[in-house]
Amino acid sequence: MTLWFVFALMTVAAIFAVLWPLSRRGRADSGGSEVVVYRDQLAEIDRDMASGIIGAAEADAARIEISRRLLAAADQNGRDAPVTGSLSLRRAAAIVALVGLPVIASSFYLALGSPRLGDFPLAERSRVADANQPLANLVAQVEAHLEKNPTDGRGWTVLAPVLSRLGRYDDAVRAYRNAITYAGDSADRRADLGEALMGSAGGVVTADAKAEFERAVALNGDDAKASYFLGLAAEQDGRKADAAALWQKMLAKGPSDAPWRPLVQAALVRVGGTVPAGGSAPGGASAPALPDSAMAAAKDMSEADRSTMIKGMVDRLATRLKTNGDDVEGWLRLVRAYLVMGERDKAMSALADARQAVANDADRLRQLNEGLKNLGLDG
Repeated sequence: MTLWFVFALMTVAAIFAVLWPLSRRGRADSGGSEVVVYRDQLAEIDRDMASGIIGAAEADAARIEISRRLLAAADQNGRDAPVTGSLSLRRAAAIVALVGLPVIASSFYLALGSPRLGDFPLAERSRVADANQPLANLVAQVEAHLEKNPTDGRGWTVLAPVLSRLGRYDDAVRAYRNAITYAGDSADRRADLGEALMGSAGGVVTADAKAEFERAVALNGDDAKASYFLGLAAEQDGRKADAAALWQKMLAKGPSDAPWRPLVQAALVRVGGTVPAGGSAPGGASAPALPDSAMAAAKDMSEADRSTMIKGMVDRLATRLKTNGDDVEGWLRLVRAYLVMGERDKAMSALADARQAVANDADRLRQLNEGLKNLGLDG
C-alpha cells in the first residue's frame, strides 16, 4: 500500500505541474496601456491647437508622429496578445485530467494487468533452471516454490529423496511427511520416511523409524526396504533370532534376481542364520547394521554394489557433519570408517574438521580427543 500511495502522489504532482498554469487568469495586457497614452496625447494636441499654444503645422507634425507610434503599439499588441479562453473551461479541464487520468489508468490495469501477482525480482527472472546448474541451486528453487505452494504433493515427492542424498535428513523427513499428507500414503513413502529418520539418527533404527517401517509393511507386506530395516531393528535390539526369521522370509518369498538379495544374505550370515536353499551368502561378507560395524565389514567386501552402498553411507555421514558439526560421535564414526577402508588421508582430514567444528566447546573437544585416543590417534 505504501508504494501505491507514493505512486499516486507522484501522479498528482505531475498533473498539477502541467495544468496549474491553465487554471490561472492571463496577465494584464501591457500593450493596451500604451495605446491609451497615445490617444490621450492626440486629444491633448487638439486642445493645445485650439487654445493657440501651438500652430497648425506643429500640430500636424505631432499628430503624424504620435499616430505612427499608436499604430506601431497597436500592431505589436495584436501580435503578442495571447489567445485567451474561458477560465472556467480551463479549470474544468484541469479537474477532469486530475481525476480522470488516474481512474482511466487504474481501469486499464485492473482489466489487463495482474494486481494480485507476487513479486518477481529481476534476479529470479534471469535465472533459468537447467541441468547445468549445481544441484543445490535447483533444490533451492524447488524449496522456494514449495514455500509458496506448500500443498504441492508432487513437489514434495520429488524433493524428499534429493534431500536424503544430500545428507539433509531432517529436511528430508519433513519433505516425506508432506509428500504423504498431500500426495497420498503408500508403502514406499513410509519406508523412505523411515530411512530418512535413520539418517537423522546416524544409522540407528529409532522407535519413530521402526513405526514407519511397520506402517509400510502394513500397506505392502512385500516391501523389501521396510522388511529389511525391521530385521535390522531387531538385530540392534539384540533379537538376532527375530532378525534372522524376517530376513529368511524375505529370501524365501523374493525373486531370485532381486537386487537386495546379497544385502539380506550377508545380514543373515552376520546374525548366524541359515541362508535358504537357492541363495548363498557372499564369502566373508557382512552388511552394515550400525555405521561402525558397516565400515568394519566393508574391508573384505568385493561386490561393487556393496562397496557402493558402504561408500554412500560414509559420504552421507560426512555431508551431514558439514552442516551439523556438533555431533562428536558422528565425527568419530567417520574417522574410524575412513581408517577401516584404508583411506587414512581422509581420516586425518575429517579429524582436523572435527576439531575445528568443536573448538569452541571444551566438553565436546575433550570427548573428541578421548575418542581419537581409543582409535590409536593422537588426542
